[in-house]
Amino acid sequence: MNVVTRIAPSPTGDPHVGTAYVGLFNYAFAKRHGGRFVFRLEDTDRDRYDAASEARILEMFAWLGLDPDEGPGIGGPNGPYRQSERLDLYRAHVDRLLEAGHAYHAFESAEELEEMRTDQRRRGVGIGYDGRGRSVPAEERRRRADAGEPHVIRLVTPEDGDTGFHDLLRGEVRVPNSEIKDPVLIKADGYPTYHFANVVDDHLMEVTHVMRAEEWVTSTPIHVLLYTAFGWEVPVFCHLPLLRNPDENKTKISKRKLDTSVASYRAQGIVPEALLNFLATMGWSMPDGREFFDLEEMVAHFDPERISLGGPVFDLRKLRHVNARYLRDILPLEEVADRARPWLEAAGYDGLDDEDYLLDVIDVLRPRVETLHDLVERSRPFFDDAYPFDGEARKKVAAGQQALEDLEREFSMLDLFDEDAVDDLLDDYVRSREIKKPQVLMPLRAALMGTTQAPSVTDLVVILGRRRVLQRIGRALAEMTAALPDDDPSEAERLAAEEAARAEAEARADLAAKIEAARRAARSGRSDA
Repeated sequence: MNVVTRIAPSPTGDPHVGTAYVGLFNYAFAKRHGGRFVFRLEDTDRDRYDAASEARILEMFAWLGLDPDEGPGIGGPNGPYRQSERLDLYRAHVDRLLEAGHAYHAFESAEELEEMRTDQRRRGVGIGYDGRGRSVPAEERRRRADAGEPHVIRLVTPEDGDTGFHDLLRGEVRVPNSEIKDPVLIKADGYPTYHFANVVDDHLMEVTHVMRAEEWVTSTPIHVLLYTAFGWEVPVFCHLPLLRNPDENKTKISKRKLDTSVASYRAQGIVPEALLNFLATMGWSMPDGREFFDLEEMVAHFDPERISLGGPVFDLRKLRHVNARYLRDILPLEEVADRARPWLEAAGYDGLDDEDYLLDVIDVLRPRVETLHDLVERSRPFFDDAYPFDGEARKKVAAGQQALEDLEREFSMLDLFDEDAVDDLLDDYVRSREIKKPQVLMPLRAALMGTTQAPSVTDLVVILGRRRVLQRIGRALAEMTAALPDDDPSEAERLAAEEAARAEAEARADLAAKIEAARRAARSGRSDA
């Protein structure tokens, strides 16, 4: 089966997640059948056109990996792929309709059309164009148009009967012709309407399957009438269920109720694989029911008959859950580190050139985060020795001051600094003092990271290494000393206390460095011997 699908967004704002959703299904269907996926920009609404939006839409599809076979900047046999560059084609095709009597010039002003609608509301009849332009003789219409009188061009539609089409998901759909009412094909500014350009472009670009949002169902009879007027074959229509807000009424997703910008999700640290996986489950499912799969697997199993018409709910909590799963289990550790590196660089963190250290940090944090943004936030204490202490951490450090002083000494004398050695040291310390392990681990975690919400203490100690561990315990103890209450300290006394704390922390850090240097020298001497 020859299959050509398309995505045709309007560049009028931030790239909408609904565009990504429809684009994904069109891409998967075309690739499933070895067909072509065409990208074009419907930029004929010049009042709302935004060049920056066009660039962002193209960037969104590149980021998602939904690469078109034809489109702006790509080329193809049926270009150009911006509607604003296809005006001559539209003019030639509307002339065909005019010559065949399937279209006509209409000269009503905006004021006249508003008076018509006001009268229709007063009489309680359907609102819409009443066909009055048809009564103007054809020669007069041509003369007035040639003279430059402002006008639009309208399609002649049947007054009786109905127009129908077959929808791949909904079956037969029919609409009374009395509801269609001679739609505009060419606007007064010379640009085509969506309906006209859409049909001409789909035909000339050889589109076989039109997959779009269900909001276009009621407009499709207009398109069918246009195909009929041209004598063209009608494509297969498949109107996808709209994404819904997670509210009580499952209203259509909109930026008034929900963040709908793909750029926003990207800025939050959602990875493209997770977003695609999440969107794929919006109304469609894998034959084996699995929840997690990549784009290639979706393409291999995609069948529109598995699309459910029940309104899929766009739940941001579920999206974050899917993203967390990708960061934790699905993407390789090295890949997550590569994705995180630009974020960490943008945060100004140092030490990123130590690949092993970076991988250790990512590995210990990724089970605890949902997004790359979360990862950056939790990474700070690993790359910034000046991390702040939150209130709970200060309480834990103060309560465990004696344990921290003891562990500072124990860690400085520990020969090997691996996971087993650190675990043994902590277990021995707890047994020797006959205390509960949290009384030791919580103050130590707080001292090393400035928060009690951190990975396991053993992981922290091993990843940070002896020098950083001793330095950070020293800093925590020094800050606690500086924070001891005074009856009424003066500003000078307060500043002096802070300076003393800094000096003590620096002295402890210097001692830790000297101890580490002495150990390295001793090991080197044993190796030489």
